[in-house]
Amino acid sequence: MPPIPLVDLAAAHAEVAEEVESGFKRVIGDTAFIGGAEVAAFEQEYARFTGVGHCVGVANGTDALELALRAVGVGPGSEVILPANTFIATAEAVARAGARVVLVDCDPDSYLIDVPAALAAVTPATRAIVPVHLYGQLAPVEELRAGLAGRDVAIVEDAAQCQGATRNGRGAGAGGIAATSFYPGKNLGAYGDAGAVVADDAGLATAVRTLGSHGGLTKYVHEVIGVNSRLDGLQAVVLRAKLARLAGWNALRRAAAQRYHELLAPLEVGRPTTLPGNEHVWHIYCVRIPSDGTPARRDRVLAALHAAGVGAAIHYPVPVHLTPAFADLTPAAGAFPQAERLAPEILSLPIYPQLTADQQEAVASALSAALAG
Repeated sequence: MPPIPLVDLAAAHAEVAEEVESGFKRVIGDTAFIGGAEVAAFEQEYARFTGVGHCVGVANGTDALELALRAVGVGPGSEVILPANTFIATAEAVARAGARVVLVDCDPDSYLIDVPAALAAVTPATRAIVPVHLYGQLAPVEELRAGLAGRDVAIVEDAAQCQGATRNGRGAGAGGIAATSFYPGKNLGAYGDAGAVVADDAGLATAVRTLGSHGGLTKYVHEVIGVNSRLDGLQAVVLRAKLARLAGWNALRRAAAQRYHELLAPLEVGRPTTLPGNEHVWHIYCVRIPSDGTPARRDRVLAALHAAGVGAAIHYPVPVHLTPAFADLTPAAGAFPQAERLAPEILSLPIYPQLTADQQEAVASALSAALAG
């Protein structure tokens, strides 16, 4: 069997190629390279898809999170709480907004933010909590809201991995604000960097758009110090074509995840769980390879999978507080035991809408052989 990639972007492109080509011609013909009709249409369509009132397209997911944080008032002197088990961009966005990163541990079963730990970490300086919707399912935002009742602390959702996911029937950002990424490998991926912020409150959406357009909505009128972070017309064409297929693609991902659940049941691996009330969209299918606390066994399994032509990966190998970039944070090794126990064991298997049953059987067979080796 040919190699099985972690994500097959070529297969996804083949499904939208004609629409993308036609759309590119429209944008080039109109010379609408920044903003324009395609961007406006995508923003409306994505807002409807997520069930949130407003969408603002930006240049990438990290910008989206920074702009969302700044829109709710995060800045120098603020503290922002986030999980140690996340991609570095979550912490980067907080630091770029001028705030202090405050980390908490993750839940041992879902690997999402530990809600009681997050609520316990709130101080008078806390301006926001960032629940990260890892792997394709939503963190329990409603529990955070209940615990924060009466306190002036915003919830800014990191929704980079959950386009189309819902919790108790609601999408990311419903009733609040969420930032997402359209990096090419996401469930909804552009052909380069792109991102968006969704919010139900029109004032928050306007604040994000203002901040992302040099601090003003009118040319040469700059109300605040902003940045240059806008979605371009060519990326909007790609995103519109893919968005029309996203619900179906997510359904195929759910079917693939169920197939993995069954194929991997006999193996010595920890299979992922879905929180009650969640409709998972399986951006990542993450298993755990039992270890002695070091990544040695997991890394041997990963190398064996690669040798067998299986494009497995690791999301994420180092918790935020153990990265050199955030070495100045107070927590040291041992501070967040669940995240630190998870990091040397996690392994992501190929998953994408076009993944076939035969390919999944080949992945499971290769994983079984690697575990036995």
